[in-house]
Amino acid sequence: MNKKETIYDFQALDISGNLVSLNEFKGKVILIVNTAIHSSFTFLYKDLQNTYLKYKDEGFIILDFPCNQFNGQCPEDDEYIDKFCKETYKTTFLRFKKVDVVGDTSHPLFTFLCRKKKFVDFDKGEPLVSVIASHYIKQGPGWENDPSIKWNFTRFLIDREGRVVKRFECSAKQTLVDKAIERLL
Repeated sequence: MNKKETIYDFQALDISGNLVSLNEFKGKVILIVNTAIHSSFTFLYKDLQNTYLKYKDEGFIILDFPCNQFNGQCPEDDEYIDKFCKETYKTTFLRFKKVDVVGDTSHPLFTFLCRKKKFVDFDKGEPLVSVIASHYIKQGPGWENDPSIKWNFTRFLIDREGRVVKRFECSAKQTLVDKAIERLL
C-alpha cells in the first residue's frame, strides 16, 4: 500500500461540493485550519483573513475546514457557515465542507496531519485554556500525549513541498503563526 507522505496525496470537498485534490496547491505555503462559528476562538477568523491578505500574493493560502466535534460549536449547514464567515469576518480564503477531525470518522487529511505533528500544548497565557484543559484532564492522565486535535482553530502549517512543518493549537497567537509563515515564504 502506498503510504501518504504529503498533503498532496489527499482530496476534500470544497464548500460547493467539488472534489478538490490538494495537489492543486503544490508550491504554495498552506495553513490548514479546523474552525467553528460559535467557538470562543471564532474571532480568529479575523486574524486568519488578515494573514491571508498579507501573504496571498507571495504564494500563501488558507484551507478552512469547519468542524462540529467540539461542544457542538458549528451545527449549521455548510451554506450557512460560508455565508456567516463571509458576512461577519469578510473571509475570502478557501473553505471546505464540514468534516470530522477526530475519532473513527476523522477526515483522512486530519488523521495524517496529527500523525505528522503531535499536540504541542496550549498557550498558558490564554484565559480559555483552563476550560479546555479541564475537559481533557477529566479523561485521565496522558491526554496531552494523544496527538489528536483538542479544539477548534488548530492550525497546521505546510511548506511548499507539501510537508507538515508546524502545528499551532487554538490558543497560539496568530502573530506566532505569521512569523512561521514568513520563514517559509
